[in-house]
This record gives sequence, C-alpha cells and structure tokens, in this order.
Amino acid sequence: MMTEIPFIMLDDKKSHFPLYLQIYEAIRLSVLSGNFDSQMRLPSTRSLAQQLGVSRMTVVNAYEQLLAEGYIKGKTGAGTYVASVLPEQLLQTCDTVPQRSAASHARPPHSLSKRGKWLERTYVTTSCTEDDKSFQAFQNGLPAVDKFPFDIWSRLATRWLRHPPRELLGYGDPGGFRPLRASIAQYLKASRAVRCEPEQVIIVSGAQQALDLIARVLLDADDAVWVEDPCYPGARDALHSAGAKLVSVPVDGDGFDLAAALRRRKDARLVYVTPSHQYPLGVTMTLARRLALLEWANRAGAWIIEDDYNSEYRYAGRPLASLQGLDVEGRVLYVGTFSKTIFPALRLGCLVVPPDLVDVFAAARAMTDRHSATLDQAILTDFIEEGHFARHIRRMRVLYEERQRILVAAAERELSGLLDVPPAEAGMHLVGWLPENVSDKAASESAARHRVKATPLSAYTLDLLPRGGLVLGYTSLNARQIKDGVRKLAKALATM
Repeated sequence: MMTEIPFIMLDDKKSHFPLYLQIYEAIRLSVLSGNFDSQMRLPSTRSLAQQLGVSRMTVVNAYEQLLAEGYIKGKTGAGTYVASVLPEQLLQTCDTVPQRSAASHARPPHSLSKRGKWLERTYVTTSCTEDDKSFQAFQNGLPAVDKFPFDIWSRLATRWLRHPPRELLGYGDPGGFRPLRASIAQYLKASRAVRCEPEQVIIVSGAQQALDLIARVLLDADDAVWVEDPCYPGARDALHSAGAKLVSVPVDGDGFDLAAALRRRKDARLVYVTPSHQYPLGVTMTLARRLALLEWANRAGAWIIEDDYNSEYRYAGRPLASLQGLDVEGRVLYVGTFSKTIFPALRLGCLVVPPDLVDVFAAARAMTDRHSATLDQAILTDFIEEGHFARHIRRMRVLYEERQRILVAAAERELSGLLDVPPAEAGMHLVGWLPENVSDKAASESAARHRVKATPLSAYTLDLLPRGGLVLGYTSLNARQIKDGVRKLAKALATM
C-alpha cells in the first residue's frame, strides 16, 4: 500500500536549504519516528512533485539522497519503498527526533471542567474481545441476535443502497426520518397506548442519548431528581453528569414509592421511573401510584421520564398501557429503544416529548450529532411497515419465555440453597436472591472466576439493600449455554 506523504511546508524564499533537502528531511524524520512502516510504498516522483508544486527533478534528487543513505530502496518496475532495515549509524540518530515522554502528556491541574472531572472518574463499559465472550452466561441486556431475520434486513438494505434517493444522502431532519417517526408513532399508539403524533417522536441514538438530551434541556445544576433505587446506572449517570442532585427513592412491590420520595425531598424537578417493568427488580407500578405520580408532577410543574424498558417482552398477565398514555397535562417524556428488539449495534431509539417541547428537543438533537444515520432509519421504516418487526417481536417473546423457563428449572436443580431464582412476568433477565448476609459483590467476583457474568444487584443501588442478589440475563443464550452457566454458577457460589 502506498504511503501518504505528510504535510510538507516548503519555503523557497527564506530557508537556507534547497527544496530537495527540505523534502528529504521531512521523509527522513517520518521514517525515523515510525510514521512510515518498513516496506511501505512511497508515491512516485511525478505524483509527489505534482502534490508539492515543484519540478520532478527536485523530488528525484531528494529520493536519490534518501536512497544513498539507506532510508529507502527502489524496486525495478515496482516503485520506491521504505527500507526494511535502516543503517546502524542512522538508528543512533533517533534521539534527534522529538520524543513524547509521559511528562509531555501531563496536563496542568484544573484543566478539566467539573463535568470533565466527573466523567474522568466514571466507569464506561467497552466492547469485549473474542476471548471475553460478550455473549457469555449471564450477560444482561443482549437479545438473541442469532435469531434476527438478517435475510429480510439485508434485502431491505439492498433496496435502499442500490439506488439511494439523493435526499437521503445529505443532512437530515434532526428530529429524524419523517416516515420512521410516523411508523413509530403508529406502533406506539397500538402497542403501548402512547398518545403522540409523528412530530412528537424524536429519533435518537438509543435510550442513553434520549436521557442525555432530557438532562441537557430540562435540568440545571443542583436541581433535585428522584430516581428509583435500584436504578438503571446509565440513567443515573446521564442525570448526574448534568449536575443534578440525585435523590434515591425505594421501590417496593407496587413500584416507585411517591410517599417515600416526598419524605426525602419535596422540590424535585424531575423523576425517572420504569413503571411497566422496573429495572432491575421487574415489578410493575400500580395504577394508583401512576395516577398519584402524574397528579404530583402536574401540581409541582415537574417532569417524568418514562423509560419503557422491555415492555415488548411480557409473558403473562394483561398488556400494560404506558404511563405516558395516562398523562393529559404533557408532563411525561417517553423513552424507547430498538437495541433490545433489533440489535444493539443499530443504535436507534425514540424519545416522545410533549408538543410544546418538540422544537427545543429538535434543536438539542441538532447540537449533538445532527441526526442518526438516515439510511438505517429508512431500512427500519420498511422493516416496521412491512410487518417484519411485529412478527419478530412475537417470535422472540415465545423464545425468551421458553429460555426463562429453562433458567428457572436449572436453578431449582443446581442452585438450591445458594441462589433463589423466581420467574418473572416480563423482561430479559431474572434476579437471583442470595441468602442473607451473603455479599452479592463477592458472589459476582466468584462467578467471574468461573467465567460467568452475574452482575451484583448492589451495582444498581444508591442505598444498601436488605438482601443481596445477582442479575442474570438469559435472552442471548440457548438451552445448553443456560444449563452450563447455571452449573458453573453453582460451583462458584459453593466455594464461597
């Protein structure tokens, strides 16, 4: 592969060195500093002369000097290449090349903003290597991507990519691809009783961006925010990074406890809840508590974030309407994502905002990364409009229910006395409860030594819980992987 010559500043008026020596020195330093790998091909003398606006003979003279000193070598009929082995005496001149030391990277104190310092301390998950087995038992939040209809998705993608309309190749609407917004609005009305028009749907890069936008638009530093405890860590981080003061609110069998929230702090500006399937405990907020929360928000002039996590995967009981569908005063912002229903790498989600907030959220979306990939939005639109999305959800609901039964049955056989794993009516994970006085952090660490990922429940909490637990994802695992993971987990817990 031919090497791109770095920017070369030629000064034919002020420099004491002729042009060919300036070119020679720039290439020599690139070779010594490692910017040019050995055996890499250099541009021809003609093309480099055209790039620099000099005569070809000037470049020829520079190349001849480099060739004579052993930095480059020529291959007849094949071009000019960086030498694989540099002369020993030239290697000793490497100390003349500016070297970056650890000290040169040190920044002066207080160079980061308050938000930057907080981000510097924040743990961010990264993609796993092949050895890490990102789909290992019991990684949470991963769908069964091997069961996704990629043949259909590929056909739809080919349709758009073969003859893409010109309007899809330019800058798009910050609010999102209009047909996709209409499709999502129709889907949410039918499946979740969400009250919205297409204009209220903002397409985002997953739920995390939706939460970040909400924090940017609606919160000032030191505003009080009620958050469920335990709670989705990504939501806590997005709200905390905006400078909000988080107030943890306990969750019981009826969901978010408004009375407890009011006892802890009355002047909350915003509240974050997962009412249909609380994350990670899995309980459902009762209708009485939903109505009480909406009444409080209207009276206090506060906002509610409804994160509709895993609402599609309900295996028992009657379908649940969204909290947003009960809101008649425009106090609820509804967050949804396709990461759990399509695949995480798609990075598409939606934010449904009250009508009077559409413009400000579109502006906020434009200020981040302008808009999501328009072609991906077009493909997803067809996937929804042609009925493939609804059929895929139905298939996955049956599959995930079966995988949950396998996990519960295996846990009853292998984990008796070690971990109590009750079934759930919905979701993509189960919570396994440890015996009293057993540390879930220590249990998680023991599981990791047996190559099992079981996140401790305490990782989701701000306050101490009376009993430790492990969060066990199962949707990305087949029957054999689930049973094998349970056996490994039993060994890990038995050694404690």
